[in-house]
Amino acid sequence: MLNFQLSMPTRIIFGRGEVEKAGAEAAKLAGKVLLVTGRTATRKTGVLQRVVDSLESAGVEVVVFDKIEPNPRTHTVDEGGRIAREEGCELIIGLGGGSPMDAAKAIAAVALSGHPSHEYITGNKTGRWRELLPVQEALPVMTIPTLAATGSEANNGGVLTNEATKEKGGISGPALFPKVTIIDPELTFTVSPEYTADGAVDMFTHLYEAYLTGEEDALVQDHLTEGLIRAAVENGPIAVQEPTHYEARAALMWASTLALIGLTGAGRGGSFPVHQIEHTLSAYYDISHGRGLAILAPAYFKRVAEDRPHRLARMGRNCFGVTEQDDQLAAERTIAAVVEWFKSMNVHLKLSDLGISRESLAEMAEEAVRVGGRGMGHIPATRHLDVQEVLAIYEESY
Repeated sequence: MLNFQLSMPTRIIFGRGEVEKAGAEAAKLAGKVLLVTGRTATRKTGVLQRVVDSLESAGVEVVVFDKIEPNPRTHTVDEGGRIAREEGCELIIGLGGGSPMDAAKAIAAVALSGHPSHEYITGNKTGRWRELLPVQEALPVMTIPTLAATGSEANNGGVLTNEATKEKGGISGPALFPKVTIIDPELTFTVSPEYTADGAVDMFTHLYEAYLTGEEDALVQDHLTEGLIRAAVENGPIAVQEPTHYEARAALMWASTLALIGLTGAGRGGSFPVHQIEHTLSAYYDISHGRGLAILAPAYFKRVAEDRPHRLARMGRNCFGVTEQDDQLAAERTIAAVVEWFKSMNVHLKLSDLGISRESLAEMAEEAVRVGGRGMGHIPATRHLDVQEVLAIYEESY
């Protein structure tokens, strides 16, 4: 096991009906808040009004910023930062899925610094990210997730898209840890089967990437990771079929949070190559992040089966019921088992199914390596994924 330092400062309030505590919790931190959310879902389901009512009942003044897109855009984040600054907001609340929560963190940084958010994106062409990251100062943040997927509710990272340059990458730093998160599984009851499935794939990807690429002598981390993968594998299809199944929704919410809070990766390290490859894909085509991850996974797993078959085999045996004793055969069976799981949630697709142009794959491969490789000329994984390797993954996923 590698040496590590781990900080998990976010206070977590979890359970049925806990969203009603939003006002009381926010009042401990601020008198005026910017409530960051998406354009339709939270308003349509009534969650936005419930949170506004709770805040106002606690004496908190609310400025609603409901313009966040899927794959949040830097120009929208900049507008939110300007409004927070001009309105004198003291706390930023992210309400919704990963996009509003990620945007809330970036808005908290921009509101205080005045820097345009595209300069924070890891790997961007301006190079300013080397000076601005990690983010050390930002307005305090609070999160209320309505989707089990990204784990953004309790970690210090987020992902932004610069629509003008088609750059998509991370923003992170100790100042971006939410002070408190309220995780109420009932808020996910109205999530569509499509987004429920995409979320399960996202948390699965958060878990398997470092598991397959990181240090092997990390027994505790392996057991934690495998348990969380099983939670996603077992409960994803249940939640897709039975949207109001509380225990399945609760299991997915908690697995999502734990998958990217730093717990499973501490002492193991590893990389997130499939995320890097998918970020460019959704930057170009604005597809669901989880759906893109599902499309790319089988082609990526083929490379892991060649490079570290024993690790893929272990995941298959401990998480998908694979029984083959030979590691190579077990690795191949694991890929098939993952595909069957995807099929059970209707997320087994190809890039061509989403109308993506084959002519754009080469350009996307170069951009993925430029941004995700951060100047190294490759994306680290079980092998160096250079432009030709990334292009091959796109091609095999087409």
